[in-house]
Amino acid sequence: MPTVSAHVALTLAHHTDAVFGVMGNGNAYFLDAIERQTDAVFTAVRHEQGAVVAADAHFRASGRIAVATSTYGAGFTNTITALAEAVQAHVPLVLVVGDEPTSGPRPWDVDQIALASAVGARTYTVGRADAAATTVIAIEHALTYRVPVVLAIPYDVAALEAGWVPAAPAPRIPAPLAPKGEFAAGMLKEIAAALRDAERPFLLAGRGAWLAGAREALGALADATGALTASSALGRGVFPATEYDLGVTGGFGADGAMSLIREADVAVVFGASLNQFTMRFGELFAPGTRIFQVDIAPAATHPHVGGFVRGDARIVAERLVHLVRKVGRSDEHPGENASGTGGSDAASDVSIASTPWRESVDVASARAYAPGDDLAPDGRLDPRSAARRIAELLPKDRVVVSDGGHFIGWANMYWPVESPDRMMMIGTAFQSIGQGWPSVVGAALARRTSTVVLTSGDGGGLMAIADLESAVRAAGGRGIAVVWNDAAYGAEVNLYGLKGLAEGPMRIPEVDFAAFGAAVGAEGVVVRTLADLDRLATWAEEDAASRRFLLLDLRISGDVVAPYQEEIIRVNS
Repeated sequence: MPTVSAHVALTLAHHTDAVFGVMGNGNAYFLDAIERQTDAVFTAVRHEQGAVVAADAHFRASGRIAVATSTYGAGFTNTITALAEAVQAHVPLVLVVGDEPTSGPRPWDVDQIALASAVGARTYTVGRADAAATTVIAIEHALTYRVPVVLAIPYDVAALEAGWVPAAPAPRIPAPLAPKGEFAAGMLKEIAAALRDAERPFLLAGRGAWLAGAREALGALADATGALTASSALGRGVFPATEYDLGVTGGFGADGAMSLIREADVAVVFGASLNQFTMRFGELFAPGTRIFQVDIAPAATHPHVGGFVRGDARIVAERLVHLVRKVGRSDEHPGENASGTGGSDAASDVSIASTPWRESVDVASARAYAPGDDLAPDGRLDPRSAARRIAELLPKDRVVVSDGGHFIGWANMYWPVESPDRMMMIGTAFQSIGQGWPSVVGAALARRTSTVVLTSGDGGGLMAIADLESAVRAAGGRGIAVVWNDAAYGAEVNLYGLKGLAEGPMRIPEVDFAAFGAAVGAEGVVVRTLADLDRLATWAEEDAASRRFLLLDLRISGDVVAPYQEEIIRVNS
């Protein structure tokens, strides 16, 4: 007879094919059921945090929910930082854990429900009679609220026979949120009229717009209004056309592009939270810009927003396309229905509005970044020129995963990606580092033909070094890691070293990451000059099935400060 753990495993396998984890006493029966009774693929990682990170990356790269698993106690507490990141980044996943027996805690047990709750994750505990149903409820919660959930299996319940697995209902997922009421209808008309009257219209979209499937509708709206476009860091590539796209806003944005955004007279924001980094600490838009926001949040997320519509980005964009096409410039039709006619207008041919702004600016020049020098004044590699050269050599079909640290500016500035699901920064929502290597694991399983490129600092790379082996094993010849090795916690040196604080705790003895990689089966290359990057060019031409994971250990200068960091330094000063 199937056990309680088998009920959980078999039910989860209806909704996911990817499980990441570390085996222990608390999840042994669950993993046995995954391996023997389902078609789900279990991928082992070497640290429990890596299990949650891999499941997080899997969702961001594919849009499909994944499962992480650990044992109870110390195994569970190892997941907390990654769990907090998934909560704050609104990433749905299921963390299956062992838990204390129903009879009460043992000396080594902790209050896991309280710990999960402290970082914003809800726990569902299965029993002998309801394991399958509780599992479905947990999946429903994760997908509905875009959050991770913990699914706990008490130690004395895990191996109990529970009878045949019942046919569990499919999770009920709410329909996309449509704007409702007179206020929303009036605001939609106001936004449409503002866009039609604008001399310099601008559209900004974030990851929320991508998750809503708004890409085509946003492209149609940009064409209908003649708007320039840009994205948040997590929404890169959300607009289908690049010729009028200014790239990323905020500290990762090019100076010329940011100057153009400040010229906009009307800006509409879709599915972006407008955090302090996206908004350049309040300076993204000029004081005279009329700013509207569309989001599923209950209210506007920045004080500069002058008009707000609560709704799904795709639905609202489609309705705005309809309204913009129907409403004459500065002349609304009094009987117009703001609800529009659905998605057909967004997919049809749309006339470009008469505004000449986007036709008159040189977008390519505005998006240009400083090329950098071959070497910095200290004789070490200039990260700007290295990033630019790497971008020229990387395979086009790639997914970029980023750890956290000062270095995040280089990939975000110099490495273009085709869509938001091809660039993910796991750890930045919670301001953590050390989640890079296991991100490769999840992305590699989600995108099984793409090259997965990790960008990591030396500090975060060392913190998560246990899962270097996992990354090499999971990605194999489809994996590249670029370690920006400046022998320091660069962000701390830039922020606090400049204030005169002792730099000893901020420095790291230079580590040979190339040797680390070779020890677990990768090809490691120490990069001290741009010519050393030629190995990436030849590697890219080799067969992925026979080449090894490539680890590039870039010995960069810490004296070259990323523009976004200079912005933070200025604000903190």
